[in-house]
Amino acid sequence: MRYFVRLSYLGKNFHGWQIQPNATSVQETLNKTFSTIFNEEVNTVGAGRTDTGVHASEMWAHFDVQNPIPENAAHKCNRFCGPDIAIKQFIQVEDDAHARFDATARSYEYHILKEKNPFLQDLGWFCPYPLNVEKMNEAAKFLFDFEDFTSFSKSKTQTMTNNCRLIEARWEEREDRLVFHISADRFLRNMVRAIVGTLVNIGRERQPIESLKEIIEAKDRSLAGESVPAHGLYLTRVVYPKEVLNGK
Repeated sequence: MRYFVRLSYLGKNFHGWQIQPNATSVQETLNKTFSTIFNEEVNTVGAGRTDTGVHASEMWAHFDVQNPIPENAAHKCNRFCGPDIAIKQFIQVEDDAHARFDATARSYEYHILKEKNPFLQDLGWFCPYPLNVEKMNEAAKFLFDFEDFTSFSKSKTQTMTNNCRLIEARWEEREDRLVFHISADRFLRNMVRAIVGTLVNIGRERQPIESLKEIIEAKDRSLAGESVPAHGLYLTRVVYPKEVLNGK
């Protein structure tokens, strides 16, 4: 039988989501935890991949087991998986439900700290330059005019297409930080961090607002800004049709 699991994690001590040799990953930690608690080998499949240092306030994964999991499974797993992962919910789903392919939208936030704060150094990026948030928001509107985001994609990926349909892209100014909200049906590798890096250049007034449009049209990663540090990025939501989650 197949289950979906909803979880969150602090990315500081993980080398991303995906299992890799000689490095601790979220996926590996979950596999070990579930295999131990459910007394059988468990392999999780995530809704997506996050890079080293990236956080998730909401991530979903699916896995298969031979026997029903106990009602207190979340409590047992949380005692075993360590302080950087929180298991929130298990939902039994249909055998063909897929955490990655059935997702219809994903949301991210990028946090830029307005001042240096040692207590938040792993939870947001301190940008030491003044930023024009109004110009950054004006530039972000150009993102809705396009679907091909090759200019913000990591090179040599195995994706079949670089097209993404954006749902949201805006900056929010808070007392101690700027937060970039972005949602789409799918994302390319490194896409959000490259978009933020480009918008920061515009916010620093190093290039005009209209340059974002030109960069996207060029389909050339070298023209976009540098990728901002991973520790400011959060996966915040993964959306599924209600029938996939059995109406929950």
